[in-house]
Amino acid sequence: MANRIGGPLHGITVLDLSAYIAGPYCCALLADLGADVIKVEPPGGDTIRQYPSTLESESRAFLGVNRSKQGIVIDLKNSQGLGVLKRLVARADVLVHNFRPSVPGRLGVGYDALKAIKPDLIYCTLSGYGETGPLAEKAGYDQVLQSITGICAFQGQGKAEPEIVYGSVVDFYAAALLSNAVCAALYHRARTGQGQSLDVSLLGASLAMQSTRFVWADGEPREIGRDMRSGGVTGIHPCARGTYLYLSANTPHFWEALCRLIGEPRLSENPDYRTVRQRAGKAQEIVPKLRAALQKRTAQQWEELFGDDVPCGAVRPIEDMFDYPQALEQGYVARLNHPRLGGYRGFAGAFKFGALDTPKPFGAPEKGQHTRMVLDTHGFSADEIAHLFQCGAIKGN
Repeated sequence: MANRIGGPLHGITVLDLSAYIAGPYCCALLADLGADVIKVEPPGGDTIRQYPSTLESESRAFLGVNRSKQGIVIDLKNSQGLGVLKRLVARADVLVHNFRPSVPGRLGVGYDALKAIKPDLIYCTLSGYGETGPLAEKAGYDQVLQSITGICAFQGQGKAEPEIVYGSVVDFYAAALLSNAVCAALYHRARTGQGQSLDVSLLGASLAMQSTRFVWADGEPREIGRDMRSGGVTGIHPCARGTYLYLSANTPHFWEALCRLIGEPRLSENPDYRTVRQRAGKAQEIVPKLRAALQKRTAQQWEELFGDDVPCGAVRPIEDMFDYPQALEQGYVARLNHPRLGGYRGFAGAFKFGALDTPKPFGAPEKGQHTRMVLDTHGFSADEIAHLFQCGAIKGN
């Protein structure tokens, strides 16, 4: 699995010291691009391995965010374990962690310490609130950041209570931002020879993903609608037999097609409903007629009838995606393996390049699965490896 062939990051080595979702998924994205990613876990393992899961042998979340990595265990609180990591750093290109700002220095893995070993290292921190400021040492989690940055308030608009957006959306967006920054930093290093430190925070990701709302014009009051929801027509609607359909018909062409296909052509002819803004203002008049028409068919039947004429999608469970023809055609579903779980299907990666192949994904590692192999390929002798196992500096296989 080392020295994987293919991808624009072929030949790049990433040390993933992060846990939970955001940092690990950033490194999974780098692995999708061809990097060799070494997941470095403490003796207790990544905390997310212990999260509730209907799988008995491994956390589903761990499997989902740690594909295509080699897994090793190093005790950084053991001086010899710290020495192992530093030897790996000397041959690495990127290091990613999500420790709070005061922790790396205590462990001996701060940027200055590692820069002295590898001057061109790309050193990446995935933090909750950023590296400075009054909240820098506060633990940050996806749903905490959703709550304080307005996401939950917007999600709950028109309902009795605020609502969480489930699916760790802030974590995954932060992961995408950091992987983008890593690629930019590697490009900068290729031009200048300079390494650098990077910081992406969940706070920054939470605000970035609300850029269409995060606009306050001079003179505007505090309490004002900031969402871009076009209201009424755009949204999820009930259909026959308990099914649901998402509709978006904002352009004149789509609006006309929707009205015609549901058997209500007069709606598109009404001058009061001509623009998206007008329709949003008249939603109480339009939506009952729309929903009455939609009750004539199931969501899947409407989806087929609308075809390319009306942007829409029947609400489906994630299980349907494992056999969804378009997902299969695009190669998004991979068959993977895990030492204890056995075979499973998971996400294969989202990147496609016209000029080069991307590497085939492989399953997330068992804790310490590749410790001996990684150290062997990074210049440790058999006697050194045996001693490190004996003194507890490393664990695994």
